[in-house]
Amino acid sequence: MEHWGIVGGGLLGMTLAHRLRQHGKRVTVLEGGDRLGGLAAPWSIGDVVWDRHYHVILLSDTRLRALLAEIGLAGETRWSVTKTGFYTDGKLYSMSNALEFLGFPPLNLLEKVRLAATIFRASRIRDWRPLERQSVVEWLERWSGKNVCDKIWLPLLRAKLGECYRRTSAAFIWATIARMYAARRTGLKKEMFGYVEGGYARILDRFGEALRDAGVEIELRAPVRRVRRGDGDSIRVEYGSDRTADFDRVVMTVPAPVAARACPDLSAEQVEKLNGIEYVGIVCASLLCKNPLSPYYVTNITDSWVPFTAVIEMSALVDRDQFGGHTLIYLPKYASPDDPIFSRSDDDIRDEFVGALRRMHPGFAPDDLLAFQVSRVRHVFALPTIEYSGRLPSTTTSIRGLYIVNSAHIVNGTLNVNETIQLAERMMPSLTDAPADGMPRDGSRP
Repeated sequence: MEHWGIVGGGLLGMTLAHRLRQHGKRVTVLEGGDRLGGLAAPWSIGDVVWDRHYHVILLSDTRLRALLAEIGLAGETRWSVTKTGFYTDGKLYSMSNALEFLGFPPLNLLEKVRLAATIFRASRIRDWRPLERQSVVEWLERWSGKNVCDKIWLPLLRAKLGECYRRTSAAFIWATIARMYAARRTGLKKEMFGYVEGGYARILDRFGEALRDAGVEIELRAPVRRVRRGDGDSIRVEYGSDRTADFDRVVMTVPAPVAARACPDLSAEQVEKLNGIEYVGIVCASLLCKNPLSPYYVTNITDSWVPFTAVIEMSALVDRDQFGGHTLIYLPKYASPDDPIFSRSDDDIRDEFVGALRRMHPGFAPDDLLAFQVSRVRHVFALPTIEYSGRLPSTTTSIRGLYIVNSAHIVNGTLNVNETIQLAERMMPSLTDAPADGMPRDGSRP
C-alpha cells in the first residue's frame, strides 16, 4: 500500500488525506501546530472558544456542505439573514436591501446605477480568463466610473489588499462579487449566512475523528524542516527536532515560499516560481465585548483613517449563547508580509484599533471590552496579479513523488473554506492517477 505524507494539517491537507484514504492509500498528516485546522483553527478568547479568524458558510458552499454531511454534521448548520453596514465620511449607513442602496448618500443616482451595473455585469461573467489580463482599477473605472471607483471600490480594495491592489487583476473583484452574489437567495436577494454550533472547533474535531477512524495517522507538533529525496524512490521528511520519515509520495500544502525553503532539491526554476508568488497576510484582532455594536454582520469601511479592514460582528449571525451571552467582534487588517504591523505589539495594536472603534461607535464604553487578542499570519492568500495563472508553478515538482498544492492554486476564486475543499478534490485525479515519474498522465497543470 502506497504511503502518502501530507505536510500541513489545515483543511486542504485534511481533505486531501480524507480523499487519499478513500482511494486506499496509507496516509500520514504532519502538522506543526498543536491542533488541526490551519487558518480555520479555533482559539480561546476570554472564556469563549471560537474561530481564530472569521468564517461563514454560504448557501452556495456546496463542497463544504457535502463534507459536513460526510462527517456527520448534516443538517446542523444554522442559517440567518444578515445585514450589511457601510461606514463612510464618518457615518454609519445600512446597505442591506435595494431601498437602502437607493438612499445611500455618498453616491448620486447615476453613480448608484453604474455601481449596480458593475456588480450585475460581474455576476454574469462566466469566463474569468480575459479579466486576468486587465488591471482591477481599469476595469472598475470603465464600468463604474472614476468617482464610484474612488469613493467605493478603491477604499475596499485597499482594505483587502493594501497597496498591492495596484498589481491585481480584475479577476479578483469578479471572484469576490461572484461568491457573494451566489450567497443571496434567488428572488428574495437576501444574504443567507450559516454556522455550525460550536464553530470550527466542532467541525475540525469531528473531521479529525473521522480521519483517525478511517486509519489516517496524524502527528501534531511536528513542524517540517526539510523534504528531500530519500533512498530509492522514497521522499524523506525531516520534522520535529530530530525525527525523519520516508514516504512513497508527499504533498506539501504550506505557502509557496515556505515550500521553496523546505525543499532544497527543487530545481532553480521551480524555486524562482514559488518565490515569485506574492502573498497578502492578515493581522486580525478578536474582541469579546459585553454588548453588540450594531445589527450588521459586516461593516465595510471606506474612511482612510480607520486602521482595520472592516468590523465583523459574529453575534449578528451567531446566537450570543455561543459566546456566553456576549459579543464577538473581529477587526482584520490585510497587509503584505513585510508590513511593519506584523512586528507591532498587541498593546500597540489594541490601543489603535480600540481607539478607532470607539470613534466609530461613541457608545462603546471602556468597560464593554472583556478580552482582546491578536492573530498574525504573514501568508494568507496569493495576490492575483496580472496573468497570474500563466506564472503559477505546477503542482508536480522536479522531485519524483513530491507535489506542492496550496491556496495559491485557487486561480479563479477567493480564499475560503469551500474553495479550499474544492481545490483538494479537483487535484485528486492528477495525484492518484500520476505514474511513477510523478507527472499527471495528461501532462496538465492545475
